[in-house]
Amino acid sequence: MAGEIEKDRRFATTLARGMKILRAFRASDDGLGNQEISQRTGIPKSTVSRLTFTLNQLGYLTHHHKHDRYRFGPAALALGNIASASFSFVETASPMMQQLANDTKTLVIFSVRDEGKMLLTKTWRPATAQALWLEVGHRIPIGSSSSGQAYLASLSDAEFERSAEHIVRSEPGVSVEGLKECRQQAYGQLLSMGFVCPEQAQRYAQTVNAVSVGLRAKDFAEPLAIACGATPQILSDERIDSEVGPALRNRVKELEAALGIAPALVQRG
Repeated sequence: MAGEIEKDRRFATTLARGMKILRAFRASDDGLGNQEISQRTGIPKSTVSRLTFTLNQLGYLTHHHKHDRYRFGPAALALGNIASASFSFVETASPMMQQLANDTKTLVIFSVRDEGKMLLTKTWRPATAQALWLEVGHRIPIGSSSSGQAYLASLSDAEFERSAEHIVRSEPGVSVEGLKECRQQAYGQLLSMGFVCPEQAQRYAQTVNAVSVGLRAKDFAEPLAIACGATPQILSDERIDSEVGPALRNRVKELEAALGIAPALVQRG
């Protein structure tokens, strides 16, 4: 499907590449040079140089000195603030998610699908934590993360068919059949427990444990995932099953009630 869209005469390749450059930046970056941007995006450096120059002239990036690195500019800040204000559910969710982070001593994360990955878009850090385990802008695999599997389980059949190719193109070794199996397993977990946590052997990283639930916000066309994550020393599988998973499940139910939306599983075809 992605290849078909890119061949459509209405598809603006240059615009798509410019947006890909903006998505390459992470919250922890102290600026990026053209070479780093090229490595992260796969766009040739010569093309990156032209696009970053243009984005700089438009105010989406700043570049103060000859050898300085690119950083987000005022236009990007304004766009981000407008987008944040447009998603009304975040304001309702914030106090609930912060309390969940404090109660469970985990990082609470909102993530959405961005092409073939899950993109972390909002986090709440527990009051006692000295550092974040994951940051806004980080991308994680869909098939081998709790957020990705909760997202898959919350899709309707038609939505799954539309998104599966994007995911397969971004995750080498992952097939549509494999995604279907992950989706079915995650759906079973949501039905039986109300939350998703991949088995140890399926997890994409051994340094972070996480448990997730899907949410159908009215502002988004697709479901998003809400997760609690921490290091295995803080968030063991036992804590996930007995404490953190149920707490996340119950808090998401409260959020759905406050927003007046149906549970994500109701949407499955």
